[in-house]
Amino acid sequence: MPEGDTIYRTARTLHNTLAGHRATKFDTAYAHLARVNDDRPIAGRLIERCEAAGKHVLIMFEGDLILRTHMRMNGSWHLYRHAERWWRGPQAMRVRIDTADWVAVAFDVPVAEFVTARQLASTDPVAALGPDLLTAAFDRDEAVRRLHAAGALPIAQALLDQRLVAGIGNVYKSEVLFLAGLSPDTAASAVPTDALERVLEIARALLTDNVVPGTPAAIQTYRSLRRTDRRSDPSDSLWVYGRAGQPCRRCGAAIGSKKMGLDARTTYWCPACQASETTATD
Repeated sequence: MPEGDTIYRTARTLHNTLAGHRATKFDTAYAHLARVNDDRPIAGRLIERCEAAGKHVLIMFEGDLILRTHMRMNGSWHLYRHAERWWRGPQAMRVRIDTADWVAVAFDVPVAEFVTARQLASTDPVAALGPDLLTAAFDRDEAVRRLHAAGALPIAQALLDQRLVAGIGNVYKSEVLFLAGLSPDTAASAVPTDALERVLEIARALLTDNVVPGTPAAIQTYRSLRRTDRRSDPSDSLWVYGRAGQPCRRCGAAIGSKKMGLDARTTYWCPACQASETTATD
């Protein structure tokens, strides 16, 4: 599943390319979107802005109409010039928005809906998101409160619950807990406030590092673009994620891995560096 930095870069690139231009064509594989388009045609509408909300991409059209998409595991947005060949076949197209110069295509995006601003703020899943780590208005205290309220839920699973704090995915979950020196099995309520604050500070710093203006603003984010250990070699860019059985870059112990939660997402950690449930390290 794309993480907060991927979604942020996607929304930023869509905004830089589409905002301020009018849609000239709209097409979709989803009947529920097509019905909205029949009643309230998208073609001719100004694209006011595109932005990220947690792991959701929002495309705002004039007339109080917002397209919300969620990529889940395999979805992606691409941008093409009109004569350019698509990287994916048309059978994977779920949403297409044309402007005079560009074609924006959502491939294999499983979640897409049109909502109004009021729905977005009240009944839509976006309304239930926890504090977003990539917003200037990030509320750390509220994020700590929500994480503590998760009770016995392991911290590794709590960090993935977007209703508690928005933006962390499976890669950052493992990387952040390693850098914070926290065991992934620690109950969220048992993590001291200062340690949780440290976790959030690390997560916010890592996400921000990967979305700064100098970061390649590609519609697709490849793993080689994401770094958490500041090494220049892309193959050495992560501390623990995807490195099960390999030596820890700090202590040499074998990196562990296991499935956690109902979604069986894999967590990676160093049993030596993360033996303590409350020790934070730089």
